[in-house]
Amino acid sequence: MRAVRFGRRDEWVALGRCQLLGLTGFAVIGAGMLVGGALLLLPIGVGFRALPPAARLLRRASDRYRNRAARWTGRPLSRPDPLPHDTSARRTSAAILADDGFWHDLRWACLEPWTGALLAAVPLALAEYGAFGVLVQPWVWHRLGKGNWYAFIPVTSTATMVAALLLGLALAAAGLRAAPSVTMLHAGLTRRLLSAPRNTELARRVARLADTRTVAQDVHAAEIARIERDLHDGAQARLVTLGLTLDDATRLLGTDPRSARALLLEVRATSERALQDLRDLVHGIHPPVLADRGLADAVRSLGLESHLDVDVVAELPAPRLPAPVESAAYFSVCELLTNAAKHAAATRVDILLTHDGSRLRVSVTDDGHGGAVPTAGTGLPGIRRRLDPFDGTLTLHSPPGGPTTATLEIPCASSSLKTSSSSATA
Repeated sequence: MRAVRFGRRDEWVALGRCQLLGLTGFAVIGAGMLVGGALLLLPIGVGFRALPPAARLLRRASDRYRNRAARWTGRPLSRPDPLPHDTSARRTSAAILADDGFWHDLRWACLEPWTGALLAAVPLALAEYGAFGVLVQPWVWHRLGKGNWYAFIPVTSTATMVAALLLGLALAAAGLRAAPSVTMLHAGLTRRLLSAPRNTELARRVARLADTRTVAQDVHAAEIARIERDLHDGAQARLVTLGLTLDDATRLLGTDPRSARALLLEVRATSERALQDLRDLVHGIHPPVLADRGLADAVRSLGLESHLDVDVVAELPAPRLPAPVESAAYFSVCELLTNAAKHAAATRVDILLTHDGSRLRVSVTDDGHGGAVPTAGTGLPGIRRRLDPFDGTLTLHSPPGGPTTATLEIPCASSSLKTSSSSATA
């Protein structure tokens, strides 16, 4: 794993976050103690009234930490279901006690003072103790006498004061350097402790699979209906006409060769149109370039066919990704290119295709006017429906004035980590 480099500003920001974690840790302790007190009072009945507000207070504290972990790591964090609520305090308390998310929050409240506050205290202690050695010791050492020690250095002379000063600089630098790593470690621990319970994740997974199965069945039925309609109205009608024209030409061959030749030429033109209809139909189902050349070249062909200036950079694995994944990504990119030309008034589109070993990531950025709304009928809901069967996601960033960036992520394992990088400009 490649080490992450942090700038000086990142280190100061992370040190401030450590201070924030230390202060908010007291609020977590307080919320946990209130919940614990309510649980202890349950046998005498008072706890049934005290538990719901205490549990809601704990949930607000845990939600702040979830938001913070998601913001610091740049990745969303799955949340538990909302706390149950009923008209009766006793029934509400009983439902809260049966809720996995509540016990998840309580476990986190018990561990956070140790995993969070103490962890965040390490860079703070180093930085503050180092600041004391740098900013205070040089001015007060001669007034403190022989009992003045800084860490393991007895500060009793100018030489030892300089040694304490250098040690203070080293400690402060160590605290600043450790702060970003500590905050990221804390965010990772928070993700593990505060992500939705496994039972909740499984229930959501089942519900999502049921929804995506229904959507996939609907899409499949609609696609079959479209194919049947296109065949009936296009190639089939032309082939029927071709057969009738051939019959007429056959009857005229002996009596009117000139008319028969004209009909045969018409048959030839009709067969060419029927063949083109079939090619267009196949292209709409699974483009030949996608089947033959793979996703990268298929996306490049989209760029070549577009009137926009399209730049494609692909870093995809060899062997190729699964065909359904390539097809979903291809048609999604096709829809995004159409949106850029039709709705965003873009002139240039940059497409980046990458694979990290477990997930295909496609980023499409255009220089249009921005302000895209996912629900405004621009085809984005259709892209999401296309990605749902693969547990794929579509993230849209489109501020007014542009640029617009649409990012598709589709989980898909690769049998090889070997990648080939290439780029092309269309």
